[in-house]
Amino acid sequence: MNLTYFIFFLFILAGTLIITYWAAKRGTTTHQFYSVSASLTGFQNGLAIAGDYMSAASFLGITGAIALKGFDGFFYSIGFLVSYLVLLLVIAEPIRHLGSFTLGDVIFARFPIQKMRLITSLSTIIISILYIIPQLVAAGLLIQLLLGIEYGTAVFIIGSLMTIYVVFGGMIATSWVQIVKTVLLMSGTFLISLIVLSRFDWNFFSLMEYVSKGTPFGEQFFYPGNLFLNPMETLSLNLTLILGTAGLPHILIRFFTVKDALAVRKSVITATWIIGLFYLMTLILGFGAVAFVGWEVLVSIDPTGNLAAPLLAAVLGGDFLMAFISAIAFATILAVVTGLVISATSSFAHDIYNHYLCRGEASEQKQLRVAKLTATFIGLFSILLSMGLKNINVTFLVSLTFVVAASTHLPLLLFTLYWRRFNSTGAITGIVTGLAAAVILVLLGPYILMIIPLYNPGIIAIPLGFLGAVLGTVFSKQAIDEETFIKILVQSQTGLK
Repeated sequence: MNLTYFIFFLFILAGTLIITYWAAKRGTTTHQFYSVSASLTGFQNGLAIAGDYMSAASFLGITGAIALKGFDGFFYSIGFLVSYLVLLLVIAEPIRHLGSFTLGDVIFARFPIQKMRLITSLSTIIISILYIIPQLVAAGLLIQLLLGIEYGTAVFIIGSLMTIYVVFGGMIATSWVQIVKTVLLMSGTFLISLIVLSRFDWNFFSLMEYVSKGTPFGEQFFYPGNLFLNPMETLSLNLTLILGTAGLPHILIRFFTVKDALAVRKSVITATWIIGLFYLMTLILGFGAVAFVGWEVLVSIDPTGNLAAPLLAAVLGGDFLMAFISAIAFATILAVVTGLVISATSSFAHDIYNHYLCRGEASEQKQLRVAKLTATFIGLFSILLSMGLKNINVTFLVSLTFVVAASTHLPLLLFTLYWRRFNSTGAITGIVTGLAAAVILVLLGPYILMIIPLYNPGIIAIPLGFLGAVLGTVFSKQAIDEETFIKILVQSQTGLK
């Protein structure tokens, strides 16, 4: 075990536990536990959104994908970034006007039946757990590499920490851990990018020329076709990433942590700038890994590419810089998984327990107790699921999550907000159809049964989710509720009730 690595990890651990201790003294009500009492500024929430979004797949997976496959690896960055335009233009402000704590609040405003809360909550929990798994996989690999701890033990440690943060700190601790993580991550990637460019006299094109000679692809490294040989695969991936963000529950609930629509707008704009700059730097990090570590060395050490960034840091700055970058990756994983756990936890405690089971009459003490028990269960369940997934690239696992989010929550939100004829039957059939399509297509894909060729089946699953919602609405006999739709439309666009 390297002492430098251990000290950096202890520093991150101590800092996050201090934040959690501070938050635990303030998160004494459900409003504070679920949404920080809507007290964050737009800039603070933008930092937190970026911290919630820039996951292990972004820092470790995308850097590795760029290093191994060039331009095709950068496709992930493009899709992730453009997705925020969808969020800004059609989703963010309306859900802030309609909801208080969860996505279930938003849907219930249009369809005031408890069955809708239950179904929306279950889909939220499924998506959150699917996203937690790749974060824990990356954490386990990282801790195993740096501290020599067995993979399963490492996953258990990280999973236990994320559970502690949510159980004791709620959304307050989650938000500030994400803010600190964003500052550290941007600082670390900026430092590495400067070091890489300085070695090539600040000439990015010189770096590209050097990289083209260091890979078996040559100049083809900078063109499409190294990772995705099928153009349909490329289109499907980008469609999934662009549309999936608008359905991710841990991103959507962040809009309930600010006081008004102006703060929501500032949140999204701030997050978009930060995320865009970060993804530009992953391009430099990926190329730098090829230039300084070597393409063949990267493949031999870790064929998934997930360790490209820490290995680059080791070459450029020795143990100290590698420990710093690895500790940032550790903080990145902690920040994202706590956001995911809080989204699943608040959804169960607020929607299922309080509103569905207790008909909205559960006391705050009981809701908080159930929320903490839920966080504990979700943490342990996610740890168990992550134990056997050591050799899978985390970017792939994240793309699966985006397929489910884009084919279930996106049709539900868009039709709820903007389609006059949409009804609860269409909402339910849309969620069920989208979820079933995503799961079945993944099972039939190359990673499991190899019946269909698409690794990212969003181009099929997403239209099926929309189609299920449309057909469920059209063929149901429910009358159109004009009054409710007009009320929701006005409230979602203006905030007036």
